[in-house]
Amino acid sequence: MQQTVIAEGAEFRGILERLASEVVEKSPSGLPPLALVGIRTRGVPLAKRLAALIEPKLGARPSIGTLDITLYRDDLIAVASQPIVRSTDIPFAVGNSSIVLVDDVLFTGRTVRAAITALVDFGRPRKIELLVMVDRGWRELPIHADYVGTRLRTSREQTVQVLVEEEDGRDAILLVA
Repeated sequence: MQQTVIAEGAEFRGILERLASEVVEKSPSGLPPLALVGIRTRGVPLAKRLAALIEPKLGARPSIGTLDITLYRDDLIAVASQPIVRSTDIPFAVGNSSIVLVDDVLFTGRTVRAAITALVDFGRPRKIELLVMVDRGWRELPIHADYVGTRLRTSREQTVQVLVEEEDGRDAILLVA
């Protein structure tokens, strides 16, 4: 198995900083409150870090939520006979808010579809945008990211791993063939 490092350490953190700036640029004052919702697993620490980077730029810390999409997957039976459902924590009013869904990798779009379905069970946001660290293509649904850390041309057989300090002990984007 061959691993290619796409970004790590300071370069990885620079991508997060740029993404935070892009979110702030598209979030003028007077609009509904901004919230970041991380899709489990690695979307959660990414959302928390982005909130910390956005706070000084926006003058307010965005609300943060955590979303588990396990029961909303369209391949639930194929993935596990007894799926492990983790907690979802949305500690703010979803209705009329402006939400940025945060995930590590955008691939087929099915995870995002499941996340949107799960999110609207909590209310009707005014707007939902998508932020990903990596867009690797191969979409199966008409879904796109509004904020992209990096785009990679991949084969269907390759995998992209986003490692985060909180889960993996280091920040990195890896292409695995």
